[in-house]
Amino acid sequence: MIALSQVEKSFDGHRVVGPISLEIAAKATMVLIGPSGCGKSTLLKLMLGLLRPDGGGIEVGGSPLEDHDLGRYRHSLGYVVQQGGLFPHMTARQNATLMAGQLGWEAGRIAARLDALLALTKLKPDLIDRYPAELSGGQRQRVGLVRALFLDPDLLLLDEPLGALDPLIRFELQNDLKEIFDSLHKTVVLVTHDMGEARFFADTIVLLKDGRIAQTGSFEELVDSPQDPFVSRFIEAQRAPA
Repeated sequence: MIALSQVEKSFDGHRVVGPISLEIAAKATMVLIGPSGCGKSTLLKLMLGLLRPDGGGIEVGGSPLEDHDLGRYRHSLGYVVQQGGLFPHMTARQNATLMAGQLGWEAGRIAARLDALLALTKLKPDLIDRYPAELSGGQRQRVGLVRALFLDPDLLLLDEPLGALDPLIRFELQNDLKEIFDSLHKTVVLVTHDMGEARFFADTIVLLKDGRIAQTGSFEELVDSPQDPFVSRFIEAQRAPA
């Protein structure tokens, strides 16, 4: 679905990503993982088109992603960040339906889509007219997911969506997200720093180190056949007691 070929990105002369070549398969879940500063979020923003590569290229559906395609391309994506990334001056309903309204959807279509997504994400309807400050972290994240799914995107990208939640809420949302991914058959790219979470969600794990790919594969492949000593150290560090 998306293919990155020798993609690079630098800031102030310092290369933070690349060169990276990577293919994201349709209707599968890929998890990007690695230590802080390894380039996970930057790589995700390159896939989103929020950043443009300094070198290499990105193809979507076999065609190069050009600057003039970015608006249309972003409408085919859903994007979720920590705590939902909601606009604080807008209600949950206004946040969730923002793009549909801007694209001219009729009120009945918007209402029907909202009802369906509230049921899917297990968000109580009586919360939808509250402002983000009146919602819990888990509720804000569910609203962010509703917003990301509203236009029925082909690709869903999530940047550490569960990182700021307490353990119980995180556990509940992990299970709900997995059910949603499995039921909708979307192409999903998820960023996390937690190997347990990566193992839970991923069809494929991409472990990054210093802006490059250290290894790609299943959790079992990373454990049983590490291609770099860093891979084993990273996994062992995740297993170590706090």
